Amino acid sequence: MCQLLGMNCNVPTDIVFSFEGFRRRGGVTDHHADGFGIAFFEERGVRLFQDNTACATSPVADLVRDYPISSKNVLAHIRKATQGQVSLANTHPFMREMWGQYWLFAHNGNLKNFTPPQGEYYRPVGNTDSEAAFCFILEALRRKFATPPSVEAVFAEVARLCHELRAFGLLNFMLSNGEWLLVHCGSLLHYIVRRAPFGTAHLADDDVEIDFSAVTTPDDRVAVVATLPLTNNEHWEQLAVNELALFQNGEVLLRDAPSAPYYPSIEEGLEMARQAAQ
Repeated sequence: MCQLLGMNCNVPTDIVFSFEGFRRRGGVTDHHADGFGIAFFEERGVRLFQDNTACATSPVADLVRDYPISSKNVLAHIRKATQGQVSLANTHPFMREMWGQYWLFAHNGNLKNFTPPQGEYYRPVGNTDSEAAFCFILEALRRKFATPPSVEAVFAEVARLCHELRAFGLLNFMLSNGEWLLVHCGSLLHYIVRRAPFGTAHLADDDVEIDFSAVTTPDDRVAVVATLPLTNNEHWEQLAVNELALFQNGEVLLRDAPSAPYYPSIEEGLEMARQAAQ
């Protein structure tokens, strides 16, 4: 099961603490060694770092750790390949331009027999179901809206597209245009919103902790979303299966959840991923 990590804040923030625990899942505390990527929005620009080797030992990951970057929106992905060979072209996050903005996408799951028609505006470079799904979503948005719509309209259209994509298999993903972070849960996704009064957090994957009160202001809000909780002394909320949520300025702005929500245990969620990968 691939691992997803996203951050959305109301002020530029570095993700070094969360990333240090997250990267260990790429070869130390878990067996996801088929590449990784992390992307930072900085105003209208994006810094994108990728490697098709194990994240835990990647010199590119060392660079990200040693060169803290502040951003309001960050996406990261550790890959365990199900479709497509291990290569840079198949490494998440994927990036495209739409309406004069960069858009980023990372996916965890397996969409079987997903062969959408060739798009007019967006076509995959690699051969993963993930990039095909990204192009499918952007193509639909671009065809429906000639100019940038409201965030509510984007959310409603992506919710509709998710209903179509779920028919092909497991769909955990993160999508961002630098203004907000939109996430969809197909099996496991957890999130935490940190705000004042800030406390101390301890990583679940390493013996490292940080006192956030020493590196924040009382007005800061930081939302972190991950496949599995990154810390073991904080309360993480779980998204329901087939729930869509949009984060802006460090808090949940929009949600679309099933009327009878299902929250699998971590063991059940991992089994869902194993079944989907077969």
